[in-house]
Amino acid sequence: MEAVDRREGFGVWLERQLRTRQMTQTSLADALNVTPAAVSAWITGRAEPREDRKRAVAAVLGLDEETVHRRAAEVAAASSLKWHHRPAHADGGREFGNAAAFAFDADVAVLAREATQNSLDEQHDPNQPVRVRYTLNELSGEHRRAFLDALRWSEIEPHFEAAATQRHKVGRVIAEGLREMRESDSLLLLRVDDYNCTGLTGADYGDNSKFAAVLRDQLNSHKGSGTAGGSYGLGKITLWATSRLGLVLVNSTLSRPHEGRTERRLYGRLELPWHEDNGRAYAGLAGFGETDTEPGREGTARSWWAHEETTRSLHLERESRDPGTSFLIVGAHDAAGDAQSLQEMHEKLVRALADNFWAAMTSGRESSPVLEASVTTLRNGQVVIPEQRVDPADHQPARTRALRAFLNGETVEQRTETSQVAMAHVPLLVPPEKGSGRAGASTEHRAVLLITAADDNDREPNRLVCMRGNRMTVLRRRVTDLPLSTDAFQAVLLAGRATGSDSHDAELAERFLRAAEPPEHDDWTKTEDLGTTYARGARQRIEDFRRDMMAAVRALVGRRETKNNTDGPAVLRELLRIDGHSMGARRPDRHPVVRHVEGEVDARGAWNVKVEVKLPRREDPWSLTPVAKFDVRSGAKPVVTWAKLIAGENCRVEDGTLHFEPGAGNASFGGVTDVSSHPVTGQMARLIVDLQKAKGPTT
Repeated sequence: MEAVDRREGFGVWLERQLRTRQMTQTSLADALNVTPAAVSAWITGRAEPREDRKRAVAAVLGLDEETVHRRAAEVAAASSLKWHHRPAHADGGREFGNAAAFAFDADVAVLAREATQNSLDEQHDPNQPVRVRYTLNELSGEHRRAFLDALRWSEIEPHFEAAATQRHKVGRVIAEGLREMRESDSLLLLRVDDYNCTGLTGADYGDNSKFAAVLRDQLNSHKGSGTAGGSYGLGKITLWATSRLGLVLVNSTLSRPHEGRTERRLYGRLELPWHEDNGRAYAGLAGFGETDTEPGREGTARSWWAHEETTRSLHLERESRDPGTSFLIVGAHDAAGDAQSLQEMHEKLVRALADNFWAAMTSGRESSPVLEASVTTLRNGQVVIPEQRVDPADHQPARTRALRAFLNGETVEQRTETSQVAMAHVPLLVPPEKGSGRAGASTEHRAVLLITAADDNDREPNRLVCMRGNRMTVLRRRVTDLPLSTDAFQAVLLAGRATGSDSHDAELAERFLRAAEPPEHDDWTKTEDLGTTYARGARQRIEDFRRDMMAAVRALVGRRETKNNTDGPAVLRELLRIDGHSMGARRPDRHPVVRHVEGEVDARGAWNVKVEVKLPRREDPWSLTPVAKFDVRSGAKPVVTWAKLIAGENCRVEDGTLHFEPGAGNASFGGVTDVSSHPVTGQMARLIVDLQKAKGPTT
């Protein structure tokens, strides 16, 4: 392997040395007995001094010759670090929080999705997986105090106190964070480490700097990859939103040297609302680092190169020298409220990684996964829950099986066995971009659709999930209007680069679908970006693609193996119908309607049904009672009782009553009839499912 010269250019190095010492080029020229023009030529890179002249430069600057030869930035002493607060705007404008933070919930599941997506977008070696580790560490007692001392808490505590007195959302969150930290004498840290990523390369300021894009700029995506998941520059804010204190520390190992170094580039960023302290007004943003002496930037914080001891004291040590970044969220919490304990937060992180990145973590016989992810939980640095590697087959067995069959070239056109995976193609017509010179017809891209049998334990069968790029799940949809005899399945759609193709049409599809994603990257829809970037008709192309993918799923799952017996699903379908009498299909749209029923008679003779309901949207919940009846040839239809009712989408079951979520347009539930209430054998009668108003005040 060819050796790489990591030394900083002499001129860049010399300029920084003069700036740090507040020394002018003229004073250096006088000390060396050379002209100012010669020193200027060294700094601009137009010339480089002879070795004897470099030794003279070292003597004037008080450095040894080896330091001049290495030309790397000095490691900063801990005593030189401080917090630098941005003064309030001169025009009197006030910002009571980062608007970008309100685009997402401060939920650890959202954090896992956004932060991991950003790591995938920064993959360094495409032949190796990105490795992401989430570490929860609850500090208390002396461990907490030692960390706060290293953080120079005493410098920023008055600013927290001032911000916490304000009566707005951010102020209330900060106040709660301070209260909990003091009353419990504990502080939760959540560290996100990635490896085999580019790291925060580039200068502290300006364009073409990943460091500046992440830690200084707002709405700067700075994604160079065509497969990048992010495009708004919003995802990074979830790191700060997950901190009750708005505080994140960073340690980056760079894939490309900066100032002659690659390891332990540290910085801290604090996001507070506008506040006043000691009679001075502050904008809210603060940086933790060395004091900059560059003209025009005096008094601001810049990143620094740290000793290993400093990274340990700030809980930012990395496990290897592989490039990447560690983000430490100080005062982490789950705003959704369903993960309060360490165990619950650990489990929620694992689920979020599995749900969003199972495909990126799936490998074939001859292909490696794009991602490896794990979660570890500590208390005062001691292991509470050992590192748990996220295995996609454990969490998404059916979908993982489908993708693995595609990667291994083992798909079929039509399934004849439940273990098989069927594949079809769905066309996506990509219109030309405005001003691209690609006037005329659209380019066709063939997305890949995979169908496999659902796992026995699947909680949500008959779903379609879609992805592009690095195979992060983007779109999730329930497939409706299926034949009653359809076996439970899972469907996966791969588009753009997710198909494994690097063709021109795949690249065009990648850019097109990226433009169709909202900031949350959870849909392909009619965004403003589509209208401004692509020729007329772009939004209709997205609608067509969504329609065609659903149609392709229905076509694939409708192809069934021929059966000789006459008492199979087709017969059962004739025995099962939706009742249109009480609240059925003939009722006006202002009432709930049973839209679809599927079912079978089990070995015990009980009817097992799944029911889909269309709901008129309203602010109040619908409370309804499901009634099962046998349709006999004459006389009243006898009612049979339910042995069990099962809540589905937008539904909960309570004392035999279905409560549908307010505002929902669709819902579902399941039921099993009680055989002892059957007047005749289940196979001998048609089953009617009826919805009636529930009795009582909840209606």
